[in-house]
Amino acid sequence: MKNFLRGLKAGIPIGLGYLSVSFTFGIAAISYGLNWWQAILVSMTTVTSAGQFAGIGMMAEPGLYWQMLISQITINIRYSFMSISIGQKADSRFKGVYRWLLGFFMTDEIFAVASQEESVKRSFFLGLSVIPYIGWSAGTAIGALLGNVLPERIMSALALAIYGMFIAIVVPEMKKAKPVILAVVLAFGFSSMFYYIPLLKMVSSGLSISICAIVAALICALIFPVEEDSENE
Repeated sequence: MKNFLRGLKAGIPIGLGYLSVSFTFGIAAISYGLNWWQAILVSMTTVTSAGQFAGIGMMAEPGLYWQMLISQITINIRYSFMSISIGQKADSRFKGVYRWLLGFFMTDEIFAVASQEESVKRSFFLGLSVIPYIGWSAGTAIGALLGNVLPERIMSALALAIYGMFIAIVVPEMKKAKPVILAVVLAFGFSSMFYYIPLLKMVSSGLSISICAIVAALICALIFPVEEDSENE
């Protein structure tokens, strides 16, 4: 119980942050034509911000199943590596269905907190995941329900908050590392090409996001390779 409460306390800031971000997702989902309960169901069964935003955009264009598959794998593959990393630090009781829960609840912020533990206890990780999950689902519900009653102009204004969220995530990393600046500039340039060039404009938004992310990351990896630490070899 002590580890669970410690995890619960550590998850409060994450949950509060998710509340505001998922609020924007709820509004965006309604603007794309989803019902309020569908928006909540998406958040309760996926818990992936960027993946959800890309997903609802492609839901508005029926039939793009392969594009959706590629975009979701590209956006969410990092969670697999995070889960493997935390799984290596999990204690002996962290097995069976709890391993599945570890992968399901894994997010960037939860990974950041859990990775600081020398040994990840099952009770700690479950406590850490509770409030972020509730915050993500509750925020979506609030945004989706308000999306049904707020005027269209206010809805459009609130939908801009998602861009502020991405800026808040990217800018601090750009200050820390120059390669991130290049990655952002490249991604912006490629995205603009998909928007303005007639032939590229035919590519779906979800697939274009995947292409821009992969190409920008590949170029940065070639230009700024990460040197291996000889001490860990």
